[in-house]
Amino acid sequence: MGNRFGNAYGLTVLIPIKHGTKDNRAYDKIIRDQLQKWPLDRQSPMASVPNTYLARVFLLNDVFYEGAPAMEEHLKSKYLVFSSNFFGELDTYLAGMWSALENLLKDFLQHCVAFDAVESSTDFVRYIKRCQIDNSLFFNGSNDKPLPEQLKALYVKQAFIHFSYLSQHFRYEGPEGAGKLQAAFKRFVKLVQIDDTSGPSWPIAAAEAPEIETSIKTVVDGAGEAG
Repeated sequence: MGNRFGNAYGLTVLIPIKHGTKDNRAYDKIIRDQLQKWPLDRQSPMASVPNTYLARVFLLNDVFYEGAPAMEEHLKSKYLVFSSNFFGELDTYLAGMWSALENLLKDFLQHCVAFDAVESSTDFVRYIKRCQIDNSLFFNGSNDKPLPEQLKALYVKQAFIHFSYLSQHFRYEGPEGAGKLQAAFKRFVKLVQIDDTSGPSWPIAAAEAPEIETSIKTVVDGAGEAG
């Protein structure tokens, strides 16, 4: 499988952190503190990087020692580990990351080995690829579509669940109810704008389901009143 599964790409990067200190604080501690200040969910910096399915970043201080009879080993450096699943090509994705987060990346990675030579998008792509390690068992659990299409599909699915539940009473109203259901469905299709990924959609990196039921209830009630 390697790093690709269908149109999805699995990126794993180990970036070595410099040995040394600044203001009597080790570089890895500085990076850790910066990382802990990153906002989560929709405010996360990675939410602004196009076509990111999911992303994780953490510090790797050392490898786990299992004890005898295993041989004790240690890393020569501490590493900043970045893992991401995304839609598309690696170079395009990394260029998009640089475009969205250039200032943050410069501040965040300044204490990493050889990052002082990174001055452009091209440099950043080359740098990350030098730190990349290959995946062995990458599996894409999504529908293999660009992120906007996936978010739209999720929104429409949830909206239709609400519509189905809220419009059940029309089935007991005979032919008149059938007409109301048809009218309600037409209003539903207009509301969700199925073919427009820039229209109503599931929010990027949402920690909770968005409020959909109220707008669907308005659609259903409106059709009933018009009938």
